[in-house]
Amino acid sequence: MRPSEIRQLLQLRRPTLDREAYRLEACLNIDDLRRLARRRLPRAVFDYVDGGADEEVSLRENRAGFQSWRFVPRSLRDVSAVSTEAELFGHRIALPLALCPTGYTRMMHPDGELAVARAAASHRVPYALSTVGTSSVEELATSGHDDLWFQLYVLRDRGQCRALLERAAASGFRVLDVAIDTAVSGRRERDVRNGLTIPPTLSLRALADIAVHVSYWSSMLGAPALRFASVDDLSGVGSDTVTAANMANLFDPSLDWDDLAEVRGWWHGPMLLKGPVSPEDARRAVSIGIDGIHLSNHGGRQLDRSLPTADMIAPLRQALGADAVIVVDSGIRHGADIATALALGADAAAIGRPYLYGLAAGGERGVSRALTVLSEQFRRTMQLMGVASVAELRQGGSALLRRRGPDGPAAG
Repeated sequence: MRPSEIRQLLQLRRPTLDREAYRLEACLNIDDLRRLARRRLPRAVFDYVDGGADEEVSLRENRAGFQSWRFVPRSLRDVSAVSTEAELFGHRIALPLALCPTGYTRMMHPDGELAVARAAASHRVPYALSTVGTSSVEELATSGHDDLWFQLYVLRDRGQCRALLERAAASGFRVLDVAIDTAVSGRRERDVRNGLTIPPTLSLRALADIAVHVSYWSSMLGAPALRFASVDDLSGVGSDTVTAANMANLFDPSLDWDDLAEVRGWWHGPMLLKGPVSPEDARRAVSIGIDGIHLSNHGGRQLDRSLPTADMIAPLRQALGADAVIVVDSGIRHGADIATALALGADAAAIGRPYLYGLAAGGERGVSRALTVLSEQFRRTMQLMGVASVAELRQGGSALLRRRGPDGPAAG
């Protein structure tokens, strides 16, 4: 074998001096980004992203719910020109995927929500800002993203709540995503054990973490203080002592259907109801003017042992018919999960932890890497399934899937 042939076989590349770019490019899936994030973040911060409530049953079963489905591919179909584009609330998006609202985002990286929004804009997918985001609606509007959503926790102070929605609308946010699963905060035992506070406090454990996470603490010390940027009055929760446990003191546990109808009247654009919504409650929501359901068990961070969202998609679609929008999160980690969600009846999937792992691993470039990975996986899955468009995937529906039983092959 000649030297030129050996070089071609080895496919030698020039080394890059950009170590971060090299590490991100080496991440072939979301688990790789998770491992990179775990090395960069202090334990308390990583556990805040990674953990779930109580025994973390829902956290585990969310993944198992999607992984329990098997594909029945269509043979001999032309998949040379596949389109992953979809339409959601009148916007053409490059991938049937949205980026979920997450709290304390700048705790993972100083650029926080702005980095996420810029990456989402470059990949043409929507991004939702949380009520407890660390960038304000006005700040996020400067990202240049034209498909921003706002996720609302209904606050005890209704005047403040309405004013917040008016600010979001004035800042160009298109879709309202109302979360209804935080009557009280889920007990996240990792956070309790770690004594997580916002901003992170320099306890003895934190000081020990500095020794092994110097770059993280250096970046945080040089950044503006973490705060609930969109909320001016934290209604009894001191901004310097906010913890994952007392965060729910901001929200109204007495929220009911009349309150939801009032919020619907305040917002003049598309509106989703976010939570582990049953078919019966979904029909009631649509009857008062809600445009769709964001099916979510909060990534297993609220009510533990709730049904995996993968199990709830088909009954919800059957209850709502074809017109109402269904977005689903909690357990999406692979492009194949997105394909499964759509075949089961969802209009789009949504992610939280996957892009936070990317953010922690490499800021905006890390989020972009997570989206690239998911997009490539989704496209390849579509081609191997024998479908050339998102519409074809959704139309194929249950004929493209079989559920794998606990002790054997997929059941017909």
